[in-house]
Amino acid sequence: MKVAVVGATGMVGEVMLKVLKERSFPITELLLVASERSVGKKISYNGQSISVIGLADAVAARPDLAIFSAGGETSLTWAPKFAAAGTTVIDNSSAWRMDPEKKLVVPEINANKLTKADKIIANPNCSTIQLVMVLAPLHTRYQMKRVVVSTYQSVSGTGVKAVKQLENEMAGIQGEMAYPYPINRNALPHCDVFMENGYTKEEMKLAREPQKILDDRSFSISATAVRIPTAGGHSESVNVEFESDFELNEVRKILSNTPGVVVQDNPDTNTYPMPVYAHDKDDVFVGRIRRDETQRNTLNMWIVADNLRKGAATNAIQIAEYLLHKKLI
Repeated sequence: MKVAVVGATGMVGEVMLKVLKERSFPITELLLVASERSVGKKISYNGQSISVIGLADAVAARPDLAIFSAGGETSLTWAPKFAAAGTTVIDNSSAWRMDPEKKLVVPEINANKLTKADKIIANPNCSTIQLVMVLAPLHTRYQMKRVVVSTYQSVSGTGVKAVKQLENEMAGIQGEMAYPYPINRNALPHCDVFMENGYTKEEMKLAREPQKILDDRSFSISATAVRIPTAGGHSESVNVEFESDFELNEVRKILSNTPGVVVQDNPDTNTYPMPVYAHDKDDVFVGRIRRDETQRNTLNMWIVADNLRKGAATNAIQIAEYLLHKKLI
């Protein structure tokens, strides 16, 4: 299996290499791909020192699989070139997610929709992945009507520049700004760019992507996305109205039996999900499970996951593992 990691020098790219190694993904040749300014840089993988190559050279090498985390513009330009060369592309940007011709995949939920013909496969937004991992089994049982979600997203979701801004501000150092305001000791209700409707692009991803993943437009989602000064891990406060009523014990049982979801929900022992516990883990954690006492058939939850792992790298590699297992690549 000849594998290309596109965007290998970025934050998600680094985690992808870590997860590929951890999960012993079968690689006979690894191509590390990045922008021209990184070409020739050496990266260590599994005891080997590998030189970074450019995109054109990577396409010419005709890898079996290319995992992209290099931004939307790069994906729009280069993913079709890889696909035309026979490579299966798993793309972590927002470029292809809402394209009606492309599958948007969380393996535990809808990998069974994939076929050999799918040469460009979209990885959902990090906040979407952890949200649908919890909502999907509950939707199957109780049928969602409306979801209201507020996110508390780490600076790592923005990238290296944002992490550096937070570190500089905590140390009292003036430096380059990833955000229009300080992030240390602050909260910015501003993830991604604002759109004409007053929502940010991140909020609209949360509204639309779950409907596509679950292949269901019968429910609606309203989102507010907030950036907070944590280095890693995204958190979500989620309010879900269902068509039918539920018992809290059954909700906990359903979620406990959902692969990839861990219930941490015991107020008596102060047990609840937190980013510090989700760090470097592939599971999605859910807690603070309680009935909304102001409205019928409505549930409140708190959901946390490592945005660089299940929210990005791990999900992409799980897609690759599924493709391999089903002999689709």
